[in-house]
Amino acid sequence: MPIEIKIPTLGESIAGGLISKWHKADGEFVKNGDVLLTLETDKVAQDIAAESDGVLRHRAKEGDEVVVGALVAVIEEGAKSEVGIQESEIGSQKSVVEMPKPEVTPVAKEPQLKILPKPAEIEIQNPKSEPAIGRTTRKKMSPLRRKIAEQLVNAQRTAAMLTTFNECDMSAVMALRKLLQDDFVKKHGVKLGFMSFFVRAVVDALKVVPQVNARVDGDEIVTNHFFDIGVAVGTERGLIVPVLRDCDTKSFAAIEREISAYAMRAKEGKITLEDLTGGVFTISNGGVYGSLLSTPILNPPQSGILGLHAIKERPVAENGQVVIRPMMYLALSYDHRVVDGKEAVTFLVQLKDYMENPNRLLLEA
Repeated sequence: MPIEIKIPTLGESIAGGLISKWHKADGEFVKNGDVLLTLETDKVAQDIAAESDGVLRHRAKEGDEVVVGALVAVIEEGAKSEVGIQESEIGSQKSVVEMPKPEVTPVAKEPQLKILPKPAEIEIQNPKSEPAIGRTTRKKMSPLRRKIAEQLVNAQRTAAMLTTFNECDMSAVMALRKLLQDDFVKKHGVKLGFMSFFVRAVVDALKVVPQVNARVDGDEIVTNHFFDIGVAVGTERGLIVPVLRDCDTKSFAAIEREISAYAMRAKEGKITLEDLTGGVFTISNGGVYGSLLSTPILNPPQSGILGLHAIKERPVAENGQVVIRPMMYLALSYDHRVVDGKEAVTFLVQLKDYMENPNRLLLEA
């Protein structure tokens, strides 16, 4: 009896997703544990694996939107692969040679004359493999991209969002990082980056200004007494925000290891739903792409997000003299319903003070 492959339960509030890629062809022999397809939801990408050996039969195609419980394939146990096998007999000896599956064009399948749509009506499902036709292409938004769009619009519609700016002299952090880097790598096996300094500085600033660590829930203000910090990561599928848990208890090395692990898992598409939930504050580093200044958008239901930017040498006044320093603009976007302007400025000033005197962070780590 064929083994049915159905869309599993993916997590709370996830009703289904989009089949973004089949990793095994229709009619191909698969083994138990082989990844069959990647399902992209509005939060994460989930790989679905084979549950037995046999020949795979697709019941859905790439680009289809499917719900939890939907039948997307079956595996016929004991059947032989139909993909790319040619048989040849030499004398009495028979050999089976694996050959690439020939590409069958629509014309080869259906030799009769076909009327092509106008270029503007053509939807290109996979722009990497299909040539662009006409002046534009059209592709359906992925569930994740739709969710990102909804979140961004919702944040601007429901929160009284405001952004306050400051700047930070990165000289001390850069010098300390250079001084400690070799020993840090030898001891912990990971590089000491700027992000661990900012995560620890944010935690300490949240302790000084707890209003930024609060959120609106109906007609109540909920103040968090824990420090789960989200770090925005750009992926091919869009921006995701994995969460570093209990950052007030973590060392610089632990923070750097978690950030490195999240970056690798995001690249491999292995971020889970649990990785993305529960953050109280977000840090977004547009500086890695060269951004000099921006106004980051809140990540609901959080009331604060810190935007980091490119480090640029600029002339600044110091003790009555003009000197060149590596400067970074800091941007704090916040929900004005919870955080007043005075509190937002205090938060940024506190953050700036920690970053310009990083020895304090190391002593408290």
